[in-house]
Amino acid sequence: MRGPADRLLLKVAGLDRLRLAAVVVTALVATAAGLLLPSALAGAVDAVLAGRPSGPEVFRLFVVGGAEIAADVVGGILTTRLTATASAWLRRTLSDKLFALGARTRFAEGDSISRLTGDCTGAGGIVTIVVQCGSMLVISSGAVVLLALLDWRLALVFLGSIPFALVLARSHLRRTADDVLTYQQVSGELAARMVDAVAGLRTIAASGTADREASRVLRPLPKLTLAGQGLWRTQARMVWRAGLLTPAVELSVLAAAGFGVLEGRLSVGDVVATLGYVALALGLVTQIPLLTMLSRARGCAERLVEVLEEPEPAPGKLPLLPGDGTVQLRHVGVTGALAEIDLHIDGGTYLAVVGRSGSGKSVLAEVLGGLITPDEGQVFLDGRPLERIRPEELRAVIGYAFERPTLLGTTVADAVGYGSWAGESAIRSACRTAQVDEVVVRLPEGYRTLLTETPLSGGEAQRLGLARAIVHHPRVLIFDDATASLDTVTEAAVERALADALPGRTRVVVTHRAGTAARADLVVWLEEGRIRAVAPHAALWREPGYRGVFTEDDE
Repeated sequence: MRGPADRLLLKVAGLDRLRLAAVVVTALVATAAGLLLPSALAGAVDAVLAGRPSGPEVFRLFVVGGAEIAADVVGGILTTRLTATASAWLRRTLSDKLFALGARTRFAEGDSISRLTGDCTGAGGIVTIVVQCGSMLVISSGAVVLLALLDWRLALVFLGSIPFALVLARSHLRRTADDVLTYQQVSGELAARMVDAVAGLRTIAASGTADREASRVLRPLPKLTLAGQGLWRTQARMVWRAGLLTPAVELSVLAAAGFGVLEGRLSVGDVVATLGYVALALGLVTQIPLLTMLSRARGCAERLVEVLEEPEPAPGKLPLLPGDGTVQLRHVGVTGALAEIDLHIDGGTYLAVVGRSGSGKSVLAEVLGGLITPDEGQVFLDGRPLERIRPEELRAVIGYAFERPTLLGTTVADAVGYGSWAGESAIRSACRTAQVDEVVVRLPEGYRTLLTETPLSGGEAQRLGLARAIVHHPRVLIFDDATASLDTVTEAAVERALADALPGRTRVVVTHRAGTAARADLVVWLEEGRIRAVAPHAALWREPGYRGVFTEDDE
């Protein structure tokens, strides 16, 4: 084991050592039975042809064959369990790492999904692959030894094929390694692009760019095709070469065995055994596709290690300071999104963030709430830098609501109370504030209705997301276009209810609606990642460029 990927596979293989030992034992039993089977068959054939009682030989044949079948069945069950356990452990480990990396992870959603599904499964099957390879190696070596014990001339003829088999295996492994890794990487890229496209279906449909988006999503397809074709060409080359090598070796050994029969050194049963030993000895050639699986497992492990070795942001260790939710940004910059942001938000301020598409509104909201640590500058909450505050305390005082909330939990109540210790009364109060209580109570089981059985419109889902954000009474509320699916009347009702239920809270709302900006105390106008102006909506409305923010087609 040389690299981190190999060390990860070694760790995966040793997760359940007791079951691993059982797999090895069953593999050894199956291997021993497989090697004894040609000899048992030869004894039965010779006994029948000689006309002597064949009961003991036939019984031995059934015992050996039964042992091999039983060991294969038990081994298959055990290896399946090992693979499932290893894959689950890898998924859990990778999920923990992705959560620890947070919103700034460089791995796209679709690519992360690809790693969590395909790559964890591929790497989790390493025990099965190694056991099969080891068994075939032992069987092939043992078959050659038994062939030599039967007649050294037969073993000598067979050994002449070994160099060709080694060249075939080495060539196959070398040719497939790069193609397998490329195929996995491009598959992850395709998955990432597809997830992005699915998330933006409404925007794509509204802008009439479906064809252009399809071209963007499928742009890596030629590279994937080349990698796939490379794998198939290598596989086909291996198949026809192995297809030529196998019968050539069998015919050569069979011819040598024929001479042995003519000279009286071998019996008919020995010839039968010879064919069995040759077939077993050629197992490494016929099982060369296992090398492809091994290469794939190592490629999967490399992709997993790429995530697992990503440095994590150091969590804060200081407690919150008392305060009213005052937020300050000093010289904040996020590469490719924000630059030189200086902003002071007094506690209790209702702040709207507006700007054209791509101006950095959502990134600014994530920076304000501590979901993103800026590349430059610092963000302070009540005088303390966000990155130095304990994560659990920070999450307790900042409430987040998104345009497309992901509702987690088993029931509706679980979804609203997710991430907090809120009881039923607090959950219902938050839902009333978010103007969604009347929707929930009409469900078959009310707040205990399963989410999977709860049909929700976009606006209803958004209001549940709002309720989740306010249920723990945070100091700061950040709404990232979280009322986009609400009509203006409902949005205004939600804002009034929020002001009554959570007075004095700092509210930051990313919006594309002029009415929402008009109700805010202050408006931050972003343009190309920089603050163009900070002022009340009425003052900014005199600017034609500001008015244009609310009329652009993309919003």
